[in-house]
Amino acid sequence: MRFSLKGIDHIQLAAPQGCEEQARKFYGVLLGLKEIPKPENLQKRGGCWFICGDQEIHIGVQEDFSPAKKAHPGFVVENLEELKINLQQCEAPIKEEAPIDGRNRFFTEDPFGNRIEFLEFLT
Repeated sequence: MRFSLKGIDHIQLAAPQGCEEQARKFYGVLLGLKEIPKPENLQKRGGCWFICGDQEIHIGVQEDFSPAKKAHPGFVVENLEELKINLQQCEAPIKEEAPIDGRNRFFTEDPFGNRIEFLEFLT
């Protein structure tokens, strides 16, 4: 092969029109991700972008929006229990899952109903 994939630049999650305020509260305030500016030529499309480690999370407006119920990003977390408590205090749904391959985990949904997984490696 003359090419090789090197990693993931970003993930995109769909959201309905007018999602930006709720996205900023969930991804920015609740999860603590830093918002980054969208390129000027894409700003008219709506949505917002965040940085998570070296990867970007793009919240994009989809006209015929339907939340992802199976497909999901999996975020690696330090202090998973504390995150769970914070999400519960904000009345986010928590779905417990059995640990896999040395990782504790649970699922929640963003304000738009998209499935989100959080994982913490066991030591």
